[in-house]
Amino acid sequence: MLAAASQAFADILTPPFRSVLLKSLALTIGLLVVIWLGLQGASVYFIDVTTYPWVETILVILTGIGFFIGLGFLVAPITSLLAGLFADEVAEVVERTHYPDDPPGRALPFGEQLVTTLKFTGVVILGNLVALLLLLVPGVNIAAFFVVNGYLLGREYFEGAAMRFRTPEEARTLRKRHAGTVFVAGLLIALVLAVPILNLVTPLFATAFMAHLNKRLSARPA
Repeated sequence: MLAAASQAFADILTPPFRSVLLKSLALTIGLLVVIWLGLQGASVYFIDVTTYPWVETILVILTGIGFFIGLGFLVAPITSLLAGLFADEVAEVVERTHYPDDPPGRALPFGEQLVTTLKFTGVVILGNLVALLLLLVPGVNIAAFFVVNGYLLGREYFEGAAMRFRTPEEARTLRKRHAGTVFVAGLLIALVLAVPILNLVTPLFATAFMAHLNKRLSARPA
């Protein structure tokens, strides 16, 4: 597994990945900036309503903290959403570069891919809302973030890689057969997601990582 993760990081730095990386970073940063500006505009409107300077100062501080936490919360759903846009392109590069003798994977139809991506993004948002509430519980806050995202991200990215070669039902069966391995792989993705700046490459890393892991697990006897 660590070899697959190391190879995925190495893949991100190669020329075939650079255009995808730039597009992914541009979309991620652009979307976060749009959300930030929207929240800032809304907060300025409401803060200007107050006539007490000390209240305005408190509100500015509180909204700044809230925006920071909120954008941190949105990184996981946004990266999951963007993964659906680049998953097949990234997986195809990995398969062509490292497994040229194997049959190529099949890209999902756009409609099916869009529905799957939106459905999973909703699940990630719900899961992270639960994790966000658990941040208030001492002793389980950090663990909640990694467990929730480790499970959800591992499941999504692995099944996405597996469905290039299998039906959705077969991909789920393979993931369940190797549930422990996929979960630990998801924890590694969640770890990347938790590191500022590095988390911007999460969709590329996770897709490449799971493409490698799918090949390795598929080669094992059933």
